[in-house]
Amino acid sequence: MPKMLWSPEYELGLEVIDNQHHRIVNYINDLYDVAEESASEEQLKEVLNNLVDYTLSHFAFEESLMEEAQYPDLQEHQLVHQNFSHLIEGLQQRFNQGEAIAQELASLLQEWLIKHIMTEDVAYVGIVKENLLGIPPEKHQSWVQSQLKKYFQYYHN
Repeated sequence: MPKMLWSPEYELGLEVIDNQHHRIVNYINDLYDVAEESASEEQLKEVLNNLVDYTLSHFAFEESLMEEAQYPDLQEHQLVHQNFSHLIEGLQQRFNQGEAIAQELASLLQEWLIKHIMTEDVAYVGIVKENLLGIPPEKHQSWVQSQLKKYFQYYHN
């Protein structure tokens, strides 16, 4: 599977979260790099540990943000994070037992991250923007919406 390219369509409009997601994409690509280069087990372990640690830290940060914003579906989102955490921790254990799982983990993370951002994460953004940032609902625009608005305003003026 080719490396993951960051796309503006993955942006939620919460800079801190978007930056964290972008960092996870970079770690996924690092994992692809070391897997393709047949790097030493120590190099692979370092990248894998960094990726897993950062992802779990991101989940904790995201959940605290949702809690602070009083997101009503927090428990469901936490369950999604917990299930995925168990999955990647299981893969990490398999690696520690000598299995070659780097490519499998990178591919899994790539597919899961995109789906998660575009479904579960999109769902909490409006509440966070409104309750924590004071942005009224009519100002909650995705990147695509804002770009379409700019495009059509340009051609209608």
